[in-house]
Amino acid sequence: MNQNPIFFPDLIETIETIPTESIVSRTIYQDDQLKAIVFAFAPGQELSEHSASVPAIIQILKGTCTLEIGDQIHDASPGAWIYLPANNIHAIKAKTPLFMLLIMMQK
Repeated sequence: MNQNPIFFPDLIETIETIPTESIVSRTIYQDDQLKAIVFAFAPGQELSEHSASVPAIIQILKGTCTLEIGDQIHDASPGAWIYLPANNIHAIKAKTPLFMLLIMMQK
Protein backbone atom coordinates (compact mmCIF):
# COMPACT_ATOMS: atom_id res chain seq x y z
CA MET A 1 0.00 0.00 0.00
CA ASN A 2 1.28 3.46 -0.93
CA GLN A 3 2.14 5.48 2.19
CA ASN A 4 3.12 8.65 0.31
CA PRO A 5 0.65 11.48 -0.29
CA ILE A 6 -0.48 11.97 -3.88
CA PHE A 7 -1.46 15.42 -5.13
CA PHE A 8 -3.29 16.37 -8.33
CA PRO A 9 -3.60 20.14 -8.80
CA ASP A 10 -6.41 19.58 -11.33
CA LEU A 11 -8.00 16.17 -11.96
CA ILE A 12 -9.47 17.36 -15.25
CA GLU A 13 -5.95 17.73 -16.65
CA THR A 14 -5.34 13.98 -16.23
CA ILE A 15 -7.28 13.57 -19.50
CA GLU A 16 -5.95 15.75 -22.30
CA THR A 17 -8.82 15.48 -24.79
CA ILE A 18 -12.14 13.71 -25.21
CA PRO A 19 -12.42 12.15 -28.67
CA THR A 20 -15.75 12.84 -30.42
CA GLU A 21 -18.42 10.32 -29.47
CA SER A 22 -16.20 8.68 -26.85
CA ILE A 23 -15.69 8.09 -23.16
CA VAL A 24 -12.15 8.13 -21.76
CA SER A 25 -11.07 6.90 -18.33
CA ARG A 26 -7.80 7.11 -16.40
CA THR A 27 -7.10 5.24 -13.18
CA ILE A 28 -5.27 7.79 -11.04
CA TYR A 29 -4.87 5.69 -7.90
CA GLN A 30 -5.39 2.11 -6.76
CA ASP A 31 -4.54 0.15 -3.65
CA ASP A 32 -6.14 -2.68 -1.68
CA GLN A 33 -8.82 -0.34 -0.26
CA LEU A 34 -9.94 1.84 -3.18
CA LYS A 35 -9.63 2.67 -6.84
CA ALA A 36 -9.96 6.25 -8.16
CA ILE A 37 -10.81 6.80 -11.83
CA VAL A 38 -11.33 10.04 -13.76
CA PHE A 39 -13.86 9.76 -16.59
CA ALA A 40 -14.40 12.18 -19.47
CA PHE A 41 -17.48 11.93 -21.68
CA ALA A 42 -18.15 13.65 -25.00
CA PRO A 43 -21.63 15.25 -25.10
CA GLY A 44 -24.36 12.66 -25.57
CA GLN A 45 -22.20 9.71 -24.49
CA GLU A 46 -23.48 7.44 -21.77
CA LEU A 47 -22.77 4.50 -19.54
CA SER A 48 -25.93 2.44 -19.82
CA GLU A 49 -27.66 0.90 -16.84
CA HIS A 50 -25.23 -1.18 -14.80
CA SER A 51 -24.18 -1.92 -11.21
CA ALA A 52 -20.92 -2.49 -9.35
CA SER A 53 -20.25 -5.23 -6.82
CA VAL A 54 -18.60 -2.69 -4.46
CA PRO A 55 -19.76 0.66 -3.02
CA ALA A 56 -18.80 3.69 -5.13
CA ILE A 57 -18.75 7.48 -4.98
CA ILE A 58 -19.22 9.77 -8.00
CA GLN A 59 -18.14 13.43 -7.92
CA ILE A 60 -19.01 15.62 -10.91
CA LEU A 61 -15.99 17.82 -11.70
CA LYS A 62 -17.05 19.68 -14.86
CA GLY A 63 -20.04 19.65 -17.20
CA THR A 64 -23.59 18.42 -16.77
CA CYS A 65 -25.24 15.03 -16.97
CA THR A 66 -28.33 13.04 -16.19
CA LEU A 67 -27.91 10.35 -13.55
CA GLU A 68 -30.38 7.52 -13.25
CA ILE A 69 -30.12 5.86 -9.86
CA GLY A 70 -32.64 3.07 -9.51
CA ASP A 71 -35.94 4.69 -10.45
CA GLN A 72 -34.73 8.24 -9.65
CA ILE A 73 -33.45 10.69 -12.28
CA HIS A 74 -31.16 13.56 -11.26
CA ASP A 75 -29.60 16.42 -13.23
CA ALA A 76 -26.03 16.80 -11.99
CA SER A 77 -23.46 19.56 -12.40
CA PRO A 78 -20.07 20.40 -10.86
CA GLY A 79 -20.10 19.80 -7.13
CA ALA A 80 -22.67 16.99 -7.26
CA TRP A 81 -21.67 14.02 -5.10
CA ILE A 82 -23.32 10.61 -5.19
CA TYR A 83 -22.81 7.57 -2.95
CA LEU A 84 -23.86 4.27 -4.53
CA PRO A 85 -24.15 1.17 -2.34
CA ALA A 86 -22.90 -2.09 -3.87
CA ASN A 87 -25.18 -3.60 -6.54
CA ASN A 88 -27.11 -0.33 -7.03
CA ILE A 89 -28.32 0.04 -10.62
CA HIS A 90 -27.36 3.35 -12.24
CA ALA A 91 -26.66 5.04 -15.59
CA ILE A 92 -24.98 8.30 -16.65
CA LYS A 93 -25.58 10.41 -19.79
CA ALA A 94 -23.47 13.48 -20.55
CA LYS A 95 -25.35 16.61 -21.64
CA THR A 96 -22.11 18.59 -22.18
CA PRO A 97 -18.44 17.57 -22.09
CA LEU A 98 -18.36 15.86 -18.71
CA PHE A 99 -15.57 15.07 -16.26
CA MET A 100 -16.25 12.98 -13.16
CA LEU A 101 -14.30 11.20 -10.45
CA LEU A 102 -15.32 7.66 -9.57
CA ILE A 103 -14.04 6.13 -6.34
CA MET A 104 -14.68 2.43 -5.89
CA MET A 105 -14.18 0.79 -2.52
CA GLN A 106 -12.32 -2.51 -2.87
CA LYS A 107 -13.51 -5.75 -1.28
